[in-house]
Amino acid sequence: MKASSLYVAATNQHVGKTTSTLGLVSVMKKKGINIGYCKPVGQRFLDLKNIRVDKDTLLFADLLGFEIRPDHHSPVILGQGATTAYLDDPGAYHFEEDIINAAEYLKNQHEFVIFEGTGHPGVGSIVNLSNADVARLVDAAVIMIVEGGIGSTIDRLNVSLAMFREQKIPVMGIIVNKVMPEKIDKVKYYVEKKLAEMNLPLLGVMPYDETLAHPIISTICDAVNGSVIENTEEIERQVEDIMAGSLIDINRIKAQKNILLVVGADRVNNAIHKIDLLSQVNDIERSPLAGIVATGEGDINEQSMDYIKRHHLPLIRTHLDTYGSVIKISKIEVKINLNTPWKIERAITLIEDNVNLSRILDSIQIRSM
Repeated sequence: MKASSLYVAATNQHVGKTTSTLGLVSVMKKKGINIGYCKPVGQRFLDLKNIRVDKDTLLFADLLGFEIRPDHHSPVILGQGATTAYLDDPGAYHFEEDIINAAEYLKNQHEFVIFEGTGHPGVGSIVNLSNADVARLVDAAVIMIVEGGIGSTIDRLNVSLAMFREQKIPVMGIIVNKVMPEKIDKVKYYVEKKLAEMNLPLLGVMPYDETLAHPIISTICDAVNGSVIENTEEIERQVEDIMAGSLIDINRIKAQKNILLVVGADRVNNAIHKIDLLSQVNDIERSPLAGIVATGEGDINEQSMDYIKRHHLPLIRTHLDTYGSVIKISKIEVKINLNTPWKIERAITLIEDNVNLSRILDSIQIRSM
């Protein structure tokens, strides 16, 4: 039996649902399929022109060129307070009907529809909209994304599939994501062997790509509740490493890896002077820095500002201290978005290079329009 639509689920948050969905949608678009997209249940949202939509919807609106209509592309948003409001008065909400109506509309408008899940399979259960509930409502087969490993991968997969098995939802196959490159062959061999026992196809094994985990300056600024006061046009620069002002290392400077310098504002001048001096001694013309977070109180002198301007470094000021800033930055959950086009392209390439897309395409049913 061929699937008339797909639901992309995952064993947990940040495992690769959006990455995988981007790749699948892109490939189908290239094949000339009139593809529709929906995020039936969203948690992270944006308010745009008096409409509220899940953030991921923006990516696919840009990729597929559709005008966002929340009732079709992002019908249910479970923002702060939504679950308690539902429990107080369930009759005031028509979540299931909203999702069914969105699915029916999109299926009438497109040859095939991909629905993107939310969080782990149980997310939404509080309002009777677990990922399994939603997959049933939209009548879609499931592709499950699980993080790389062997024993832990299968363990998490079994738990995650239980809800889908309970509702007899067909599972098209499994994609294993974020596998360390040197372990891909081993992981593929043993996971595929176990999945065969479970009568589940392994659709692909994707390597961990650290570039997808790099935050950008604007995300860091938000994380530390700061303001970019210099070179605001550079806020989309990516950060590959973090260095505290007290831990300036010549080897890291030589690597020139787009380092974020996090330093007390009263120590910025000393830190920049040391970095500039080490760069000159080692004939390094390009600054190793991607940007600077100046924490707390303190003045930055003219010489340091000249360095910042000369190398076009975004300068963030925050009232947090250095330790607090580093903690906030380390907890950033990096997501692909429209401000990171290189990540979108890389995500699509990873899917095209590492997933058996022919098998997926052979397993879907394209509706005639």
